[in-house]
Amino acid sequence: MAASTLDVEVRSKPIVAFSTKSSQKRFGQLEFVGGLIFTSPEPLFGAISSIRFQPDGKDFIAVLDTGHWMSGQVDRNADGVLSGLSHVKIDPILDETGNEARRKRDMDAEGLALRGDTAFVSFEQFPRIGVFSTKNLAAATPTSKVPHLLPDQELRRNAGMETLVLSPASSPLQGALVTVTEASVDTRGNLYAAVLDGPRKGLFFVAKDPSFSVTDGAFLENGDLLLLERRFNLAEGVGMRLRRISADTIKPGAVVDGPILLEADLAYQIDNMEGLDVVKGADGSTRLIFVSDDNHSFLQRSLMLEFKLID
Repeated sequence: MAASTLDVEVRSKPIVAFSTKSSQKRFGQLEFVGGLIFTSPEPLFGAISSIRFQPDGKDFIAVLDTGHWMSGQVDRNADGVLSGLSHVKIDPILDETGNEARRKRDMDAEGLALRGDTAFVSFEQFPRIGVFSTKNLAAATPTSKVPHLLPDQELRRNAGMETLVLSPASSPLQGALVTVTEASVDTRGNLYAAVLDGPRKGLFFVAKDPSFSVTDGAFLENGDLLLLERRFNLAEGVGMRLRRISADTIKPGAVVDGPILLEADLAYQIDNMEGLDVVKGADGSTRLIFVSDDNHSFLQRSLMLEFKLID
């Protein structure tokens, strides 16, 4: 049976500097605004795979890879800097019968895109994109599925549709959904990706760095795609980077790549960075908000980082 909504207490500790060695604010085209470390007495809190903000830049919906929705609001201090989360609720993602999944792998939610009152969720271990209404997350069941176009036989275990993102209506993709795999590659070593609808519908590919895997993405207003990537291996350690893909290059059959806007390791305030979204700041600037997945491990942290994009 479906579980009831959990009201979640979240405690926040500020991150005042992105670098652990200096008070530097500017990192290439990005300016660090502020960040938070989250903790909660609720065991389900954490494991954030993707986060999407409403147009107000305050209310959000996230998916957890444990098969849950998390919704709430970000709070800011008098200077407009992130200060905490409030009104946080966690609900199970229900199956077609209206029940909570019995196994985590059945609802391994990784990607999220919002279009009005509709949420699109990509699931990794049993590849599919479910369509849900956001009007009442506690009762939402999948109403349909979106064909993901990617060849199922090429989707690697735990490395499938990690990114699901909605392009701007005014961009060359004209509001289409886009998915990018985490580490599922073709014979040339490029990541499988797809534009799922619209005038450029079809498969494309993303150049892959052997050290990094794609964990989320977000579109800028002009249609350029930002890709968040994670590194985790014993030889190189933990890292993250942000890549910008030109809107004009995303089309069927293309192999896309772009400049690195940010790259960081554990000399910076990062963890297992999994989620990214773009919001508009009160000053009209473009803000990037990153979140981490703590895997419900005491060795990892739940973080939220905010940067201003300087074009």
